[in-house]
Amino acid sequence: MSSPKRTAHYTLLLVAIAASFGQFGAVSALGDVAKHFGTFHEGASLQGVVGISTTVLGLGLALLRLASLFALPLSALADHHGRVRVLRLVLTLGLLFTVAASASPGYWWFVLLFACARPMLSAANTLVQVLTVELSADGHRVGNLAWIAAGAGIGAGISAVLHSVFRGPNSFRILFACAIVPVLLIQPLLTKIEETHVLDRSREKLSRLGSVPAEYRKSLYVLAWLAFVMGAITGPANGFAFVYGERILHIDPKVVALVVTGSAVTGFGGLMLSRWSSERFGRRVTVGVGAVAAGMTSTLAYFGGRTLFTAGYIVGVFAAALWAPAASALSNETFPQKVRATTGGWILVAGVLGATAGLFFFGLVGDWIASSSSTSVLRMPSLLTFLPLLPTLWVLSRLQETRAKQLD
Repeated sequence: MSSPKRTAHYTLLLVAIAASFGQFGAVSALGDVAKHFGTFHEGASLQGVVGISTTVLGLGLALLRLASLFALPLSALADHHGRVRVLRLVLTLGLLFTVAASASPGYWWFVLLFACARPMLSAANTLVQVLTVELSADGHRVGNLAWIAAGAGIGAGISAVLHSVFRGPNSFRILFACAIVPVLLIQPLLTKIEETHVLDRSREKLSRLGSVPAEYRKSLYVLAWLAFVMGAITGPANGFAFVYGERILHIDPKVVALVVTGSAVTGFGGLMLSRWSSERFGRRVTVGVGAVAAGMTSTLAYFGGRTLFTAGYIVGVFAAALWAPAASALSNETFPQKVRATTGGWILVAGVLGATAGLFFFGLVGDWIASSSSTSVLRMPSLLTFLPLLPTLWVLSRLQETRAKQLD
């Protein structure tokens, strides 16, 4: 790999870390946010223990996910104005909105400001994957995507660790304010990445921003459904993890941070297995196995008790890591360069809608059956939300394998 491309990959890794840090901050600090802005009564109902009802928490998280729908036009801009230029813009604005969230005067202000940041950072993640694919040689594509996924995990881990370090009534404000650091450090590096998308003005433009030609829509529908299913699973599984661990299971935040940090080992193993499996068995098989494993381990995490939560979370990180690079490769390799960022935006939208539906349904069922703060109170929501979706993954058989495909 040439030196400029190596530098570009390192920079994209840093962008993935920064964007994930900004996005995961809302999740890692959610327990403190609920306690700070809610009504907290130890030993009372589920709402009293958490501070805010699971329906309100689920609705807030769902709105954050729903805001990511605006990542579609932002990602599509990269097919018209260049990947690097748009990436610089969305990353900077997304992190600045995250910093602004540190001054939130109330829970819904917190939701509003993060809702502004979310589509920017989601678009940044999409463009990082597109750039990684377009800068990678055929044999290294999944491996480089695995490192990008690892960067996302590192960003989430940094957020969790800082959350455990910054304790106190305003700890979440300090955490969000830390997002200013990557803004200052990464911007100069992005100017050195060579643009991969040739802006050919003579090429026929799509009539509307976000349009996809008819010949690519069948594949897009399948990939969009897969993203919807994974969003419906990982949205609640990740969104309620810290609230469940800290407020219901009463696990010390430092222990939760240790679990998150320790899961980096299993996550790295999942990424390496994804790289090997994608080349040995193909992208589709790897995506399917990872998705099924993610659904089952997410159910296990909420089945009740600290041991199952820890095991489910750690193995769940492995499953998500197995799925992520193969899914990114499959999505980006399926479509040509002229619509690659746009289709990536649509797939992101499908994942957002899945996460929104999953968060709302999970929270609704949780409030419906929850009469106390029992450690198994989220067992039924997980069973009813995650498992019924897994049989629908058969639609993977409708996609063509892209393992040996040459990109344009």
